[in-house]
Amino acid sequence: MLQGKKILLGITGSIAAYKSIYLVRLLVKAGAEVKVIITPSAKDFVSSITLSTLSRNPVLVDLFDEHSWANHVMLGRWADLMVIAPLTCNTMAKMASGQCDNLLLATYFSAICPVLVAPAMDEDMWQHPATKENLKRLESFGNKIILVEKGDLASGLYGEGRMAEPETILTFINHNFFLSSQLTGKRAMVTAGPTYESIDPVRFIGNRSSGKMGIAIARELHNRGAEVTLILGPTTSEFSANGISVRKVTTAQEMFKACNEAFENTDITIMAAAVADYSPVTTASEKIKKSDERLTIELARTKDILKNLGEKKKPGQVLIGFALETNNEKKNAMDKLNNKNADMIVLNSLKDAGAGFGYDTNKITILEKGGQEFEFETKSKTEVAKDIVDTIIRLYYA
Repeated sequence: MLQGKKILLGITGSIAAYKSIYLVRLLVKAGAEVKVIITPSAKDFVSSITLSTLSRNPVLVDLFDEHSWANHVMLGRWADLMVIAPLTCNTMAKMASGQCDNLLLATYFSAICPVLVAPAMDEDMWQHPATKENLKRLESFGNKIILVEKGDLASGLYGEGRMAEPETILTFINHNFFLSSQLTGKRAMVTAGPTYESIDPVRFIGNRSSGKMGIAIARELHNRGAEVTLILGPTTSEFSANGISVRKVTTAQEMFKACNEAFENTDITIMAAAVADYSPVTTASEKIKKSDERLTIELARTKDILKNLGEKKKPGQVLIGFALETNNEKKNAMDKLNNKNADMIVLNSLKDAGAGFGYDTNKITILEKGGQEFEFETKSKTEVAKDIVDTIIRLYYA
């Protein structure tokens, strides 16, 4: 997504500057070329050596030194995007009023690229009428603003004012500035997470799915330009929609209903959720008390969502399922591919290290109905999602 993009990162004098170190790392890892400008006060909070090492470029501080001057005009023209994170109350006020007394501000006023700011300050400063007015002015100038988050503050208080996390900023950059057009006009549906089948008001039958894989796929499809609907089971994974339509469900029946309602109008469907195969025949209205040594619960098969959608699939629709196996992995996955009328099956094996429920990594093999097989090494789920979407594009939309 950011491969070859030129990002100019400005860092001001805030304790939140430590987060910018990780933001630089994320941007470089995503393929961007990063140059960093810091204000003189930022030097008290973050090391130029650390930033230059991670960005692979000298860190700029002053308009000029004994040997040269920093061409702020060319810096402002070099970048595809300028990001100021953290943005202090002081620098925000200067940007809003047109003051220019350091290299960062001179570059900001010279920039012809889009500008994104991520404020950071204590809650009382954030809530002050002057800050709110300055934010409105920055927004009226065309700047994009990532609002602060709530949490522990440097003052020791708890409230609004924390700079957005680096991952949130990276996602915002991808979604708002550098979306790909490979799947523009395509509508996608992704399922993610587990389902919970109630035994009584406090107990349920479920599984250990975190939903991370399906969420990563939904994000990647959106990054490539698709209009995405995510049908999300009960998961504790943090997720910010950012342009993705999210429908939350709990039970297998609710997921079945949601999928059927959305499927007709989708071009790409990826069933990454771990849907319960069985559900209690009856659900107790009150909490079941301990009594006998044994408790028998009668279970009934839930509806097979993938098979149901496969029976309804129309020409041009792409249907992809997941298979998590523990033995005879490829045979079982191929049987699922054929029996469910899917176009692709993404195979996980619990025998592979770093694969399966709960991990931030995964190892997959993609099996395609025409007999093609694509095997990938263990990667982060974000990278796995890219491999899956790349394969979809190569096979069906190239």
